[in-house]
Amino acid sequence: MSITVHQRPGVYSSYDASTVVSGSGSGRLVGLVAVNTMARAGVAQTITSYDQAVTTFGSTGGEDMAELIRLILKNGASGVVAVPVENESGYEPAFTLLAGIEDLALVVCDSTQESVHQRLKQSVISASQLRRERLGVAAGAADESVEELTARAKNLNCERMILVAPGCVDQEGESRTGCSLAAAVAGVIAGESDPAVPLGGAELLGLYGLSQRYEDNELDLLILGGVTPVENVAGAVSVVRGVTTRTMSGESIDSTWRDLATIRVVDDVIPGLRAALRSKFRRAKNTQQSQGAIRSQVVLELENKLSREIITGYEDVAVRADPEDATRCLVEFSFTVAHGLNQIWLTAHITV
Repeated sequence: MSITVHQRPGVYSSYDASTVVSGSGSGRLVGLVAVNTMARAGVAQTITSYDQAVTTFGSTGGEDMAELIRLILKNGASGVVAVPVENESGYEPAFTLLAGIEDLALVVCDSTQESVHQRLKQSVISASQLRRERLGVAAGAADESVEELTARAKNLNCERMILVAPGCVDQEGESRTGCSLAAAVAGVIAGESDPAVPLGGAELLGLYGLSQRYEDNELDLLILGGVTPVENVAGAVSVVRGVTTRTMSGESIDSTWRDLATIRVVDDVIPGLRAALRSKFRRAKNTQQSQGAIRSQVVLELENKLSREIITGYEDVAVRADPEDATRCLVEFSFTVAHGLNQIWLTAHITV
């Protein structure tokens, strides 16, 4: 606002207002690849507020890069590592660029093309194999049927890929793709501090509505088929149940990795142990004394996860020198992930 400058001594004030959306300090980073013609293509930029996103990438008022960043930040992420691309050919190098960046919790894009989702899948798998664990969130088109969505999930079939549905609507009520939904879900997961808490029931902020409503039978088919459905109840948009697209092992049905919390717990426990051991045994000898200290540290970390109810138990912690390489220490253990509470069944015995 403009200010009139007076000569009288005293204390003066002014104010301004804006719809500020900024990252959560406790959340994690989300990677985003989207088509944008304003910023330089193929260059990663870390964005921590919606105003910064509009300044950097512009805003068309639709489902553009700034809007996706707004939804990611509003739902809990601390920041967005955004890579603009000129067209579809730019997705693969952009995903490769994000695969080399540390500390990303998830990666999302603005495309509903299956070929792009396959490239996203390969990117998150490659990064995770190099100890940069992360998840990918993909979305279908606004008008895709339940059968088409489950077929898409089956083609992805990966515990690190989440497929969300249905599509969204804009402020005018016009149908849009599910990319806004994917951005909101990525933000919620990035802002979650406890990986064992189920995603089901999490409210998604900043959305204007959904393009369709699923009945219970359709929800069953989607969840069993590896699709994470979202519903709108009394004006609140929330996740029904968080699942991954991993439903098959070879040709056999396998529910081991279906619940999203399973891979999230694994990605919390294993990297946490790596970080703890790396910081404490950077320059150590591979002796029985050091191996005992390593075992104690592993037990300490697992006890911490147990007390926080991220795991429900662990056993068989063993540490020994590799007989084939005297400089290598082998650490083995097993643990049980904590499962989320998705349903409560009541049985009433009534006497009349």
